[in-house]
Amino acid sequence: MQDFLGMQLIYTYDNGWEYEIYIKNEDTIDYRIHSGIVGGRWVRNQKVNLVELTPGIFKVAWTEPTGTDVSLDFMPNKNKTHGEIFFPKWVDEHPKLTVCYQNDFIDKMHKARNQYPTYPKTVVSEFSTITFQQHRGINNENVIAQAPYQGMVNDIKTGKL
Repeated sequence: MQDFLGMQLIYTYDNGWEYEIYIKNEDTIDYRIHSGIVGGRWVRNQKVNLVELTPGIFKVAWTEPTGTDVSLDFMPNKNKTHGEIFFPKWVDEHPKLTVCYQNDFIDKMHKARNQYPTYPKTVVSEFSTITFQQHRGINNENVIAQAPYQGMVNDIKTGKL
């Protein structure tokens, strides 16, 4: 698993949504969402379950304060992922409430989760293509340190960020 820890990856789901993840260490990720229904959202220090399913294939899974459950399978050697996101009904109906730097709004996420209906969940099951991957070292606080902005993905890929 050592090759996967410390990786920054950008991937685009087949539905067009673009995400970025940094595998900070064996139980923590940081991520930014560049497009999709919650595009603009970013999170640091999200606790996760991380396992190597078989050599070179990794699963990262977690539950967010919003009540959203996420399970991602990464195949970096094939530049592929498969993800399943289980959005609570309230996130599907009010996605903009989650578009923020989540770490500063945990109470807001809990309040919305308790105020709005959570069921039925909307399940998004998609393959994606990894369009960028770079080893950035473990526990590098500079990898995902600011909100996503228009053109950021290009800035990352060209080394400007």
